Amino acid sequence: MTALEHDDSPVYLKLRATIAAAILRGEYRAGDQLPSVRALAAEHGANPLTVAKAYQSFQDDDYVEVRRGVGMFVLPGAVERLRVAERERFLKGHWPRVREHIALLGLDVRELLDSELA
Repeated sequence: MTALEHDDSPVYLKLRATIAAAILRGEYRAGDQLPSVRALAAEHGANPLTVAKAYQSFQDDDYVEVRRGVGMFVLPGAVERLRVAERERFLKGHWPRVREHIALLGLDVRELLDSELA
């Protein structure tokens, strides 16, 4: 599971998070072709329709384009725009829960950042 995923998320969102993390890590750059729906489904043991739904969300957000008969490709500027969107999603959706958990456990944020666990 990547840092962008959650156990309670629908499968297509988990797949979306996996793809987003790969794009943000530079595994797929502007102009690169993403794996086919069938290939990604086989790799993750997912239903191809679920993978297609994850890919559709990237297309809806203009991070990728479909070239009919060829495949799906990362668009120029997608990495930067995806990073901004994922930061926003983290700060609004994930960080408040993380912060609350840190406080609940009585952890010191500075110590966490300085620890070997970070």
